Amino acid sequence: MPGAEYGELGGSLPAIASLNASYSTTLSLPSPYLPPPLARRKRISDVRRTFCLFVTFDLLFISLLWIIELNISSSIWDSLEKEVVRYHFKSSFFDIFLLALFRFLCLQLGYAAFRLRHWWVIAVTTLVTSVFLVVKVIISNLLSQNAFGYVLPITSFVVAWLETWFLDFKVLTQEADDERAYLAAVNAACERAPSTYPRAVSDGQFYSPPESVAGSEEDLDEEGLGRRAVTAQEKELVRQGREAMTVVEQILAQEENWKFEKNNDAGDSVYTLEIPFHGKTFILKALVQCPAELVYQEVILQPEKMVLWNRTVSACQILQRVDDNTLVTYDVSAGAAGGVVSPRDFVNVRRVERKRDRYLSAGMAAHHDAQAPGGRYVRGENGPGGFVVLKSSGNPSVCTFIWILNTDLKGRLPRYLIHQSLAATMFEFMSHLRQRVAELRPVALAHRQRHAR
Repeated sequence: MPGAEYGELGGSLPAIASLNASYSTTLSLPSPYLPPPLARRKRISDVRRTFCLFVTFDLLFISLLWIIELNISSSIWDSLEKEVVRYHFKSSFFDIFLLALFRFLCLQLGYAAFRLRHWWVIAVTTLVTSVFLVVKVIISNLLSQNAFGYVLPITSFVVAWLETWFLDFKVLTQEADDERAYLAAVNAACERAPSTYPRAVSDGQFYSPPESVAGSEEDLDEEGLGRRAVTAQEKELVRQGREAMTVVEQILAQEENWKFEKNNDAGDSVYTLEIPFHGKTFILKALVQCPAELVYQEVILQPEKMVLWNRTVSACQILQRVDDNTLVTYDVSAGAAGGVVSPRDFVNVRRVERKRDRYLSAGMAAHHDAQAPGGRYVRGENGPGGFVVLKSSGNPSVCTFIWILNTDLKGRLPRYLIHQSLAATMFEFMSHLRQRVAELRPVALAHRQRHAR
C-alpha cells in the first residue's frame, strides 16, 4: 500500500515520557552553519528604501510647488521676503514647506537612521500635518489668492496620508514576512547544525500518542507507558483537552448542518457552524493528494516545526507535555488582512489522538505560567477546535483534511473583518500545506523504496 510506510512509522515511534521540548525561533548559530543569505542579510529592506525615497519625493515636490508659487505674482526674491521675512500665518505658504521639511526629518531619522519598526513616528507626523492644514485652511485667506491656495494644502495632506498607508500596509507588513522567512531559514539551518547546539525535535524523536479506542480515554492515561497528569493543574489541562476533543467530534458529526461560506480554485471549502456557548466556528475542508499519515506527521505531531513552512504562523513553542496525549503550546499568528489585523499570540492546550480511520488534534485556550498575557502581542483566545485528518478507505494515497477554528482575536476589530481574514488565512494555510507535501513526497517515495528493499 502506498501509505504503508507512514503507518508503520507512526505506529513504531516511542512515546517519549521525559520530553519537555521547547522550540525557539531565536536560536543562535555559529556563522559556519548560517546559509549565505543569512550571513549577507541586508541592513535595510528594499521596501523601506522605497518608503524613504517617497518621503524625499514628498519634500522635493512640495518645495517645487512652493517655488513655482513664489514666481507667480512677482520675482522670487520679493516673494521670499514677503512670505519668509514678513511671514504671516494667514497669507504665507512658507509654513507648508516647513511642514514638509518636518515630515522629512522625522521620518528619515525614525525609519532610515534608527530603522524603527513601529508606526508611532509617522502617526505623529501625519497627525501634526492634518491638524495644521485643517486649521490653516479654515482661518487663512490662501484660497482667495491663487490656485496654489488649493494645490499646496491638498497635496501636502494627501501625500502625508499616502506615506502612512505605505508604511503601515507595505513596509511593516513586508518586513514582518521577511523576518518570519529569515527565522524559518535559521531554524532550517539548526537542523543541519551539529548536535552540540540546540535543535528542534528530530524526525525520529517526535512522540506519537497511543491509538485511542472508543471509551478508553481513562485507560490511556493509566497505562503507565509514558507521561501522565500528576498535579491538579495538569489534570485540569487534560480535562480541557478532552472537552475540546468532545466538541470537535460533535462538530464532525453535524456535517449536514455546516453552512457553506466560500471556496477557492483548489477546491477547498470554508463552512461555519454556530456552537452553543462558543459562537461562530469556521471549518475548512480540503482534499490532499498524499497519505493521511504524512499530514498527521507534519501538522499534528510536530506543531513546533510548522513555522518552517507555514507563513500564517510566526512562532510555535511547546511549553509542556502533560501526558502522552496532551501538550500545551504557545503560538504566534502572522498578521492578516494586509496588516490591518496585527499578530496575535495564543496559549493552547492540545489533545492528540489516533484512531483507525482518522487522526485528531483538538485544543482550546489555556493558562500557563510560562507565557502569561501582557507581552508584545495582543493575547487571543481560542475556543474548541483543531485539526482532523481522515483516511480514505478507497485510496490510501489521498486524505481529507479538516481545520476547525473558533477564535476571539480580541482588540477592537470589526467582526466582518475578522471573518474575512479567518477564511483567507485558512485558504493560505492550505496553500502552504500542499507546497510542503509536494516537497516531502520525493523523500517519502525514497523512504518507501528503501524500506521495500
